[in-house]
Amino acid sequence: MITIRRANDRGHADHGWLNTYHTFSFADYYDPRHMGFRNLRVINEDRVRPGVGFPTHPHSDMEIISYVLEGALAHRDSMGTGSVIRPGDVQRMSAGTGITHSEFNHSKEEPLHFYQIWILPKRAGITPSYEQKFFSDEEKRGSLRLIASPDGRDGSVTINQDARLYATLLDAGDEIVHRLPAGQHAWVQLARGKVLLNGHLLEAGDGAAVNSEELLRLTGKEASELLLFELP
Repeated sequence: MITIRRANDRGHADHGWLNTYHTFSFADYYDPRHMGFRNLRVINEDRVRPGVGFPTHPHSDMEIISYVLEGALAHRDSMGTGSVIRPGDVQRMSAGTGITHSEFNHSKEEPLHFYQIWILPKRAGITPSYEQKFFSDEEKRGSLRLIASPDGRDGSVTINQDARLYATLLDAGDEIVHRLPAGQHAWVQLARGKVLLNGHLLEAGDGAAVNSEELLRLTGKEASELLLFELP
């Protein structure tokens, strides 16, 4: 069964400096029908104007992944990490017992467009940690590239949960057939473009919950980028 979450049905807030869409309930947006999917708790699509960002704020007991589509995200945290996340980079922050961080777009001209993802952890109270890795377009083009996993397989970032995250770039006519492991569910989030998911058309910003499906058939209708979550 595939249940589509249309882009325009998401929660939305335009703060001037930040234009944000919430796939699931977040901050002032609350919808009891959309509190997450399995252990996937947050998918926020954020556009941040040049020269501004999120000031220092706390997190705990959450696996946080940032995936940049355009621009550069400057990160600083209480562990002493200072980094810049650009397209192709995947950032993982395990908040564990508690961490504070800030995220800014320091460019004077270029907007920042990124997805921030929260996954509920398998174990609470772990020591906070940070990881960032780069995955080239060539690795993702026409195939599912594993970018986050519980064991760091194939060079992916390591998350504290039995979940896997893949990224892919599809051109028009490209097709991927992916078999879900037994007992696993999936969430597909289309970042840009148009894709058929088992015959269902997804457009930029759309998401889809997948239950009781053995195979996922992803067909590019135009140049597209998407994220695929495998979830217990």
